Amino acid sequence: MPRLLITSGPTRQHLDPVRYLTNASSGRMGAAMAQAALELGHTVVIVSGPVELDYPQGADVIPVISTQDMFDACVELFPDCDGAIGVAAPCDYRPLVVSPTKLAKTGAPLQLDLFETRDIIAHLGAHKRQDQWVVGFALETHDERFRALAKLEEKACDLIILNRPEAMDSASNQVELLDPSGQCVARVEGSKQDVARELLQQIQNRLVLRTGS
Repeated sequence: MPRLLITSGPTRQHLDPVRYLTNASSGRMGAAMAQAALELGHTVVIVSGPVELDYPQGADVIPVISTQDMFDACVELFPDCDGAIGVAAPCDYRPLVVSPTKLAKTGAPLQLDLFETRDIIAHLGAHKRQDQWVVGFALETHDERFRALAKLEEKACDLIILNRPEAMDSASNQVELLDPSGQCVARVEGSKQDVARELLQQIQNRLVLRTGS
């Protein structure tokens, strides 16, 4: 029975004990992908940032907070999985300094020095075995197809799913599934659950059955 690793939700990068950088990811798409994978008979482990929803019963859920937490959990879990689907929207930046106490107002501008976080899907793609596969999500605001295909190549993904900011914290989604040749092999829109079922069927046919996992 194939074992799938799914990342889901946002991550948080704390500036001080009460403030943090994050985004509007709700975890709904990750939950829908997990449910669709379970319906196909897969074993599912979800690495999730903080969300206000319940993931489907039958999935193992590993809760994390920061992007580094998510990175560490995925690196540990991926060797025992047949494939990974990066649905999460982890923070791309972290502050250089995290204040141990709440930052107080001073009346002056506050300057933040931000550094890039580790790229989870790129790491998994670079370290996957021949019998493993990786599917990424690319949320883009402009030059969508070009940027998604660039990410597919840079992160060594087997497929990439292009979506847009309107999907965040929404019950519906509109996506394109792109393969390494640059071809759009599926366009899907509707409820996130319906979109997830079609995407998982495509992944099943193109990757799971191909690798025999």
